[in-house]
Amino acid sequence: MNPLKPSPLRQGDLIGLVSPASPIADVTRIERGVRYLESLGYRTIVGRHATLATAYLAGSDDQRVADMHEMFSMKEVRGVLCIRGGYGTPRILPIVDYRLIARNPKVFVGYSDITALQLAIWKKTRLVTFHGPMLGVDMADTMDRLTEESFWTLVTSRTRPGRPVLTGPAPSILSSGSGTGRLLGGNLSLIVSILGTPFQPDFRKAVLFLEDIGEEPYRIDRMFAQLRNASILSRAGAILSGQFSDCLPRDASKPSFSVDELLKEYARLGGRPFLSGVPFGHETRKLTIPLGVRAKIDADAGTMEYLEPAVR
Repeated sequence: MNPLKPSPLRQGDLIGLVSPASPIADVTRIERGVRYLESLGYRTIVGRHATLATAYLAGSDDQRVADMHEMFSMKEVRGVLCIRGGYGTPRILPIVDYRLIARNPKVFVGYSDITALQLAIWKKTRLVTFHGPMLGVDMADTMDRLTEESFWTLVTSRTRPGRPVLTGPAPSILSSGSGTGRLLGGNLSLIVSILGTPFQPDFRKAVLFLEDIGEEPYRIDRMFAQLRNASILSRAGAILSGQFSDCLPRDASKPSFSVDELLKEYARLGGRPFLSGVPFGHETRKLTIPLGVRAKIDADAGTMEYLEPAVR
């Protein structure tokens, strides 16, 4: 089954802004992100409930979903950007109207907690979404050049992107070989949170990409063990690991594996082509990764290549 792709964004398009997970503490960051989009010729509309705060959620489950539904149903809205992640999307997966999203395919962007929603959308609709910069996190500040160019290339161009041009440290080869498949993944904690549910996609032969933040090594170990025990690592076409930010033991006096040691071990156990240190995740420098697009990984060459455009 072919993926459902959104139309590319164009200057003058209206972009909807939503908070499907946690609230943003500083609303001036929304204003700064809006100014950035407007400087590029886009128009914006903020979801009616996007600035609410109910404990650690951006409003109730129904309110957060209502904003999603409204943005996907408004014909004039051409793209939907998440303001931030945090926590909350696993709660709303059963009440999202996936048929509405499938009838109105649009560019949808986020990462971190948004992973659960993006994977559920893929499972239910086959819509390509984007693991990329968020308005209140990345666009509110001066964006890194790689981050900015990667994002706008993928959401505006019908041309096959090919290989992203990477600067900085080369990715590490944890397991050699090459593999081709559809890019599926995101935040490791959120992937694990939907395993065994109706919202888990089929990861067989996928290019599985993984990142996380603020998790101690033993928790990273436990989540990788779950992926291994569910045969997800061994059945993937290839595996990419990104930025595991602040994933250190809280008590440095106690013995612990490092995340790098764990990645090497699970690369060996999984037996699939595995590249580590690819720039995506919670750092300021990140590639945008289109979920559902076919890609080729050549671990020995340290390269990733998109085999098709992400928009139609």
